Amino acid sequence: MSKTSWPEVVGWPATAAVTQINADRPDVAIEVVPAGTTVAPGFNAERVRVFFDAGNARGPVLYTPVVG
Repeated sequence: MSKTSWPEVVGWPATAAVTQINADRPDVAIEVVPAGTTVAPGFNAERVRVFFDAGNARGPVLYTPVVG
């Protein structure tokens, strides 16, 4: 079964998280989004959104990225 969430990347730099998610699921599109940004609602089985702290120089991932 394909992986659908990445709790282990919370706290990682966004770029490292994207690399890990892409390695696990090269079939999904990854959107890197600053936390607090309004995004279009709706489930998309071919998308993972990575929310990061744009106010921090390292840009750590704040929430568990999930497919949808």
